Amino acid sequence: MPTERQDLVEELNRQFSSRSIRRRRRARFWRTASWTIVIRTLAAFRRFCDFILAVLLIGFSSPAYAILYVLAKTRGGGIGSQLRLGRWATQFHQYRFDFSPASQLRHFAGLPALVNVLKGDISFIGPRAVSPQEIPSSERNAWKRYDIRPGIICLWWIRKRANMAYRSETDLDAEYVDTNSFWGDLGIALRALPALAYGEGVSIAPDHLTLLRIPIDNMTLSEAIERIGALAAGHKPAQLCFVNADCVNIAFRDLEYKTILQRADFVVADGIGVRLAGRILNQHIRENVNGTDLFPNLCSAMEKSGLDLYLLGGRPGVAEDVARWINKHYPNLKLSGYRHGFFLPDEERDVIAAIRESGAKVLMVAFGVPKQDKWISAHLDELGANVCIGVGGLFDFYSGRIPRAPVWMRELGMEWLYRVAQEPRRMWRRYFIGNAVFLYRVIRERWSQSDEIKTKDIATS
Repeated sequence: MPTERQDLVEELNRQFSSRSIRRRRRARFWRTASWTIVIRTLAAFRRFCDFILAVLLIGFSSPAYAILYVLAKTRGGGIGSQLRLGRWATQFHQYRFDFSPASQLRHFAGLPALVNVLKGDISFIGPRAVSPQEIPSSERNAWKRYDIRPGIICLWWIRKRANMAYRSETDLDAEYVDTNSFWGDLGIALRALPALAYGEGVSIAPDHLTLLRIPIDNMTLSEAIERIGALAAGHKPAQLCFVNADCVNIAFRDLEYKTILQRADFVVADGIGVRLAGRILNQHIRENVNGTDLFPNLCSAMEKSGLDLYLLGGRPGVAEDVARWINKHYPNLKLSGYRHGFFLPDEERDVIAAIRESGAKVLMVAFGVPKQDKWISAHLDELGANVCIGVGGLFDFYSGRIPRAPVWMRELGMEWLYRVAQEPRRMWRRYFIGNAVFLYRVIRERWSQSDEIKTKDIATS
């Protein structure tokens, strides 16, 4: 016992002697100093990269600067500035060329902001520089953007250009600040290059348009959810179809399916291919409304409104796994029932009766295109649901059977390549051959439109 007590006293002396305390303080000081040096070195390196890149870009584009300045001057403008908030909400003036919103040169109006990068007001990558009038009074997340310098390119800008800005700008800014890193910024910069080809994101466009003789309800994802909610609360059954490049190809060789799309109550554009086709044909698509992104948002809306949902389709066990996912993430959503899609023809009447007796207002059918859309069209009045939606392979994603592409691939518009890698035997023909055929049809339609315009011009002259 005395030996143990002596050992304890010696240990306490080692731990709490003046020498030990000084040694721990020195170690803590050096750890803090090391982290401070690392953080400040990284910040200085980022600032150095911004400065050098801004110098190179200004030098390279100086002839364009001179031409744009002269053009702005001849139009009564020049170089103007807008009051913005930078790091720690300090005010600065962001430079820009004064062009009217209708001018085609408005796309180059932000070039003088490179001078702001030189001055250190902004970075190339960061949250959008907002005006003082945009400061919200209560939302804490919105103030996170002021923890770092604003940028010319931001995560929200990329998602908006890719038609994936389903979350608010505030939430995306907070996500960027929380995960900010040099490699993360490099990834955003690389993803910004293809985003330039996507157009202006959600744009002013007609509510309805026709793409390769298929009618499209031109709306955003949030508008689509509102429309589904309104139809589900009604008294007349309605059919919703998603249309992507593969659907268009199928419609060209399947007249019955094409007729169903033309008669459907609700058809939305799904996929980057349809959106790019819209740009080529001067039929601007407001947003990529695909079922996989719509599903969780729709579940949230149905949970709040009290609407019932029925799931039909997929392999045995898949619909059950989707139901399990819904119960975990949206426990208050009323799930009226679920069933796999592998039933025999003589079981069909029982399946329809079960759906009708469930009282579900929204039915999702995952049989694949065009089988699901034909089945819904044939039994729409018997199912009892107010909104019947063909969702393709959606159940496979939310059951966990097939993982979805990472967000960065979706931002690049490369989700299709991820699907090919997952199921090459089934998907290579659809995407490599199918996309080429789709592009050919779009270009041929564009040429046809040009010929019609020329004919009209000759006739009027």
